[in-house]
Amino acid sequence: MKEKLIITAALTGGATTKNNNPNTPYTPEEFAEESYKCLQEGVSIVHIHAKNPADGMATMDVQTHRDIIGAVRDRCPELIINISTGAMQTPPEDRIAPTVDLKPELASYNTNSMNFAVANHKTGEIWIEFIYENTFAMMEDFARKMKAVGTKPECEIFDPGGLYNCILLSRKKDLFELPMHFQFVYGVAGGMQFDPLLHMGLVGQLPENATYSVCGVGPHQHRAALISAISGGHIRIGLEDNVKMPGGDLAKGSWEQARWVKEIAKIAGRPIATPDETRQILRLNKKKVH
Repeated sequence: MKEKLIITAALTGGATTKNNNPNTPYTPEEFAEESYKCLQEGVSIVHIHAKNPADGMATMDVQTHRDIIGAVRDRCPELIINISTGAMQTPPEDRIAPTVDLKPELASYNTNSMNFAVANHKTGEIWIEFIYENTFAMMEDFARKMKAVGTKPECEIFDPGGLYNCILLSRKKDLFELPMHFQFVYGVAGGMQFDPLLHMGLVGQLPENATYSVCGVGPHQHRAALISAISGGHIRIGLEDNVKMPGGDLAKGSWEQARWVKEIAKIAGRPIATPDETRQILRLNKKKVH
């Protein structure tokens, strides 16, 4: 089972809109159709940022999450749902509310406060910036609430300090179910950029028996996926991270990106995990999302 490779598709992100890629889903029906196409291409997990169907703006509204996740579950009952707790400039209680209400199998768990920006990496120009607040108090509160509803945290590592923050909090023996699951996020302005030596150093610091995936933003997507495939990790793709395919054409959807992940996995000798195999690898318990 350790040889199996898990594909996650991040379908929208908080910032991606149809202006960036017209295939970005907004409505519950569009999320369900995109999830189905991803499932057909080997995706086991769909990561969902809920959208206002009218304008594509990100929202943490619980009913909007319920509508989207219900549509996805009706169309693809075998898929694993992973929802975001990462809305910026949003009160912590609103960020965690959809997870507490809907009790998904996975949810993102952000691990450090940081500068977070949209930038031109070639010129250094900063277009949009925020302070992304994730204090230790918030991390502990989110962890306890996730544990109470049976949701496994996917620990999002934007820089090495985030990994240490998780290790530090894990010493409180009642916060996390072991083994933990991590995701290394490469390419956010304000966070770490992809580097093979950095990646292998982070992998070497993981707690015993931990699992991990990689998320590469923009041009980092392909290189991060390659090293994860050969170093024993898993891969996240999707329009949240990159609206294009290798070569520069707009992706027809997150499902099309999953196709090149399958080729990478084949070269690396890694069979693609099914949803139920993914549950075994990540130690998840399949349950109905309300």
